[in-house]
Amino acid sequence: MFDPVSSTYTYLLADIDDKTAILIDPVIEWAERDKTIIQELGLTLKYAINTHMHADHITGTGKLKSLLPGCQSMISRSSGAKADILLNPDDQISFGKHNLLVLPTPGHTEGCVTYVCYEQGIAFTGDALLIRGCGRTDFQGGSAEVLYNSVHSKIFTLPANFRLYPAHDYSGRTVTTVAEEKAFNPRLSKSLNEFVDIMNNLNLAYPKMIDKAVPANKVCGLYEVAKEQKP
Repeated sequence: MFDPVSSTYTYLLADIDDKTAILIDPVIEWAERDKTIIQELGLTLKYAINTHMHADHITGTGKLKSLLPGCQSMISRSSGAKADILLNPDDQISFGKHNLLVLPTPGHTEGCVTYVCYEQGIAFTGDALLIRGCGRTDFQGGSAEVLYNSVHSKIFTLPANFRLYPAHDYSGRTVTTVAEEKAFNPRLSKSLNEFVDIMNNLNLAYPKMIDKAVPANKVCGLYEVAKEQKP
């Protein structure tokens, strides 16, 4: 599913047998759409999760919790944001017979994670790795060097044929592979020094939504977190 304003992809994953589902990187303006699709498919939304604390849109996790009672929100503990469940490195997110592994991939922000499903050969990379690109590193505790090391040590070490699904694309592309990005990514196929130089000279505009999105996303998208955070 796609938000054309922020070019954000939202991913719905479900177990075909017990109908439990998770939603990755929902956008608040599309929460009603997401609810409708989930109900039409006869699914039960177990978790609404984020790859990081976004700066270009407000998360839909809080609104989905109110629309679909029983759903819990998730985000990495290192993000500094609130959620029902705060994720640590190497945690497993289970839905039905499926599992996602939480891989820390900071650099775009301090709290970025990649969700990996080994059984399906797929990973959801958030903004750490985009198709032929990557997230910017000039705000929210970002670091070009940290991002380069995250991608090379965590994502590029996955099997070459793993399919990678990013949080955004601005050119209509939907999926890539580890092998493709290692060979053709114009930034991350370079040396560390070259990559740092590229990222330090992007001269990108200040994100227009950041002053609204980040404070909202710190509290689950402006919606009250209904339970205490887990220790």
